[in-house]
Amino acid sequence: MRIAMIGQKGIPATYGGIERHVEEIARRLAGMGHRVDVFCRFHYTPPGTTFQGVGLLRRPSLHTKHFDTPTHVAWATAECLLRRYDIVHYHALGPSVFAAVPRLRGSRTVVTVHGLDWQREKWGRVASWILKQCERPAANFPDHTIVVSKTLREYFRKHHDCDASFIPNGTNLLPARPARRILQHGLQPGRYVLFVGRLVPEKGVHFLCEAFAGIDTDVKLALVGGAAASEDYVASIKAYESDRIRLLDYVYGEELEELWSNAYLVVQPSTMEGLSIALLEALSYGRCVLLSDIPENLEVAEDCAVSFRSRDVADLRAKLEALLRDPERVRSFEVKAREHIRQHYSWERVARNTEAVYLRLLGGAAPRP
Repeated sequence: MRIAMIGQKGIPATYGGIERHVEEIARRLAGMGHRVDVFCRFHYTPPGTTFQGVGLLRRPSLHTKHFDTPTHVAWATAECLLRRYDIVHYHALGPSVFAAVPRLRGSRTVVTVHGLDWQREKWGRVASWILKQCERPAANFPDHTIVVSKTLREYFRKHHDCDASFIPNGTNLLPARPARRILQHGLQPGRYVLFVGRLVPEKGVHFLCEAFAGIDTDVKLALVGGAAASEDYVASIKAYESDRIRLLDYVYGEELEELWSNAYLVVQPSTMEGLSIALLEALSYGRCVLLSDIPENLEVAEDCAVSFRSRDVADLRAKLEALLRDPERVRSFEVKAREHIRQHYSWERVARNTEAVYLRLLGGAAPRP
């Protein structure tokens, strides 16, 4: 099949859950023998980049908070009309408004909804309203809709009578890495609490910082992530920076693997999610995770994590203090968490189920995910 991916900033992924999702399934689909092109933005994917048999099509955009995505997606969609792909796969709510266009030239289109983007606090009132209106195109414009969580599947069934396929995100089970590079940040194995993600309001990092600042402990808090059109928010988080609370910006590759491998526990305080790849990665390393009790988090972790009431700083502080005092309980999650990921959240399974959607749309014999 000739497949195009549109909506992501680009690959290889440096930050962003959608970018990681596209990277993982695109390279696997290419490995299955399909021709996969990923449209990338100039500011994200450097010129001359190659990636594991996937075509990287660097195209322009108006690189501003509100126009980056629509201008890039419009360009990519117009180009798809000339290239005549079998499948054009859009990612996220906003890009879904273009999903009917390639159908005019005979392509089949798919939209993956990674979350209800209009709920993200970085958007103002008008932008949030526009993104919410994109739900209907996501449900009706493509030939088929995919969602990354059961919570989203039920939402689209209830609000849009859309029978979407549930195909979650995945992760890889990697061996633990000994602490080497992280030592330069003053982080010792088993002596830090870890957060990984974009520093945006819906990730709830401000709740974590407020809770941690009120705890008497020599354990450190490492915040790994950077701004995503949220510079004012990042500035508010930097106000908490100290010898105990470290801001490390974005970290990738082996250094990030070291951070996962050696954390005492991981905190996921988000107030909204689609399906968090950071949560999956934390569990894949066997980390004990303290997470907010939003449905999307509880759906993933099941009984393999500890939860606190979302947005409740006092409850977060109490649960965090209890886990800091109970290392045996923290260690008890290791085997259980890794086995849970092994059974349910494999990128190989995600790619195969995505391929099955494509084959059904093109008339091939494939079961529904």
